[in-house]
Amino acid sequence: MTHSPLGWLGILRLGLVQTAIGAVVVLTNSTLNRVMVVELGLAAMLPGLLMGLYYGVELLRPRWGYGSDIAGRRTPWILGGIAILALGGVAAAGATWVMQSHLALGIGLAILAYTAIGIGVGASGTLTLTLLAVTVAPRRRAAAGAIVFLMMIAGLAVTAGAAGQFLDPFSFERLLTVSACVGAAAFALAIFAVRGIERRHARPLAPTTERPTPFLQALRSVWRDEEARRLAIFVFCSMLAFNMQDPILEPFAGLVFGLDVGASTGLAAMQHQGVFWGMIAAAVGLSGLRLGTMRGWIVTGCTGSALALAALAWSGMSGRGDLLTPIVFGLGLCNGLFAATVIGQMMASAAGGEPGREGTRIGFWGAAQAIAFGCGILAGAGAADIACALLSDVASAYGVVFLIEAVLFLAAAALAARIALPGRPDPALMPGE
Repeated sequence: MTHSPLGWLGILRLGLVQTAIGAVVVLTNSTLNRVMVVELGLAAMLPGLLMGLYYGVELLRPRWGYGSDIAGRRTPWILGGIAILALGGVAAAGATWVMQSHLALGIGLAILAYTAIGIGVGASGTLTLTLLAVTVAPRRRAAAGAIVFLMMIAGLAVTAGAAGQFLDPFSFERLLTVSACVGAAAFALAIFAVRGIERRHARPLAPTTERPTPFLQALRSVWRDEEARRLAIFVFCSMLAFNMQDPILEPFAGLVFGLDVGASTGLAAMQHQGVFWGMIAAAVGLSGLRLGTMRGWIVTGCTGSALALAALAWSGMSGRGDLLTPIVFGLGLCNGLFAATVIGQMMASAAGGEPGREGTRIGFWGAAQAIAFGCGILAGAGAADIACALLSDVASAYGVVFLIEAVLFLAAAALAARIALPGRPDPALMPGE
């Protein structure tokens, strides 16, 4: 049976898995966060720690990828992950309700629920990228990376808007009902997304009677691969810089330029618009116009992000508030260029590595990304607090943090310049190239 590369419609279908992930996660990251702090009057540290827990569980991404490599199939792992994620989302809403009357019991249930959410996100997200890596033609991987990222954002946005309507007026019964409906819809969407794709478009692994390589040995093998290790370090460094800016951009705008809440929120929205258009530009430039290489676009995005952060530091210290909006948009644009292309590079490197280890490799890089996400948020906020305590001028304090992030992006650009382009041709993906 001939396995043709996945077309654009197939890529969009697989992207619906990311939409499903975003739909469930937005309720736990935003809605339940607010309910715990506002409606229940709990410390903001509680939802923060619960979110940190599910990021921590995502360190198991290599294990889920390894499991799919051994099984030779990705689809069951994707659907299993979405099912666990959906159940975890409903359980998290129920745990929040229980906190109203039995705080300790509710927190215990929430720990179990957020652990399930971390497992579900890690398994379904890792194996979706792995399935894309082994089914998408090389010239379309950058666009595929941008598409699945944007479709996750769409899931976040659509669910946040719809859930807001259905949760008004708020009650815990409504919260549980909405969470259950979102979970069921996410699972149904995932079934539609993956149905038949692996069977028609992925080259099956040759059957073997040999005993599977133990997980830790397989993971050590990936770590010993210089290119895989270099890409993991790059992913960590770039995503650390990327996430450090999130918790300090709006406080910077308010403290240094006196922007009110609405204006600073609009500034954050402008950054997200830049990310959106940067991803579109990367997808069109690489897959449509075929301009340059993924490595070149990654270096450009990281270098541009560093320059934008340096400009942001300068704007605060010089009082040039009139340049704040275009600088923030430019920062988002460059962030989008590298973020979309990094996903494509991960898929390309996974498909270009040792056959039968694609899932383990994607999981390895996904774990590096998860660590960077958690560390970046903490490091950004912590560095800003320390700088403000040491320096009397708030603008200079935030400027120092932005310059640290710029240095991280430059270091990431230097690492990206040394990433080798995949050298092993994938015969299953050659038709139509």
